[in-house]
Amino acid sequence: MSDFEPTTDLPGRIDDDDKPVSSSAQARDGRVQLRRKRMLQLLLVVLTLGLLAAGFTVWRVVLAVGLMYVLLRVGFAVIGAFARPVPEPPPPGELRRVKLTYRCAECGAELRMTLANDEVPAPPRHCTEEMELTATREDGL
Repeated sequence: MSDFEPTTDLPGRIDDDDKPVSSSAQARDGRVQLRRKRMLQLLLVVLTLGLLAAGFTVWRVVLAVGLMYVLLRVGFAVIGAFARPVPEPPPPGELRRVKLTYRCAECGAELRMTLANDEVPAPPRHCTEEMELTATREDGL
C-alpha cells in the first residue's frame, strides 16, 4: 500500500542504493497468518508429546488433539471474521439483490423481484393498481 524509506544508514553515510521498499497490508497479513499457523502446530506437537508422556493411549491422544485443532481453527476463523470490515454498499446506480414477491389484488398475478436499485423498491403496478408485497414462510428463514 505504501512505500517507506529504509533508515539503515547514518545521515552522513547515506548512499545511492537505498530504494523505497514496497510494503502492503496483504503481505503483512500473510506473515501474521503464517506465524499463527506455526504457533498452533507447535502447540499441538507439545500437547501430543505431553499427553503421550502422561500415559494416555495413542488413539485417545489423536482424537483429543484432532478435536482441539478443529475447534481452534473454527474459533480463529470466527474471530477473524469480526476483524474484517463490512464491505461498502454499491454505488447508487448499481442493482442490489432482493427477494421480493408481489401479488396483484385484481387478477392474482404474481411477480418475483430479484434485483432492484433500492433495498425496498416501490411496488410495481398491475391492472392499474399497485401490487401487494407478500411474505412467504421461506422469506422469513
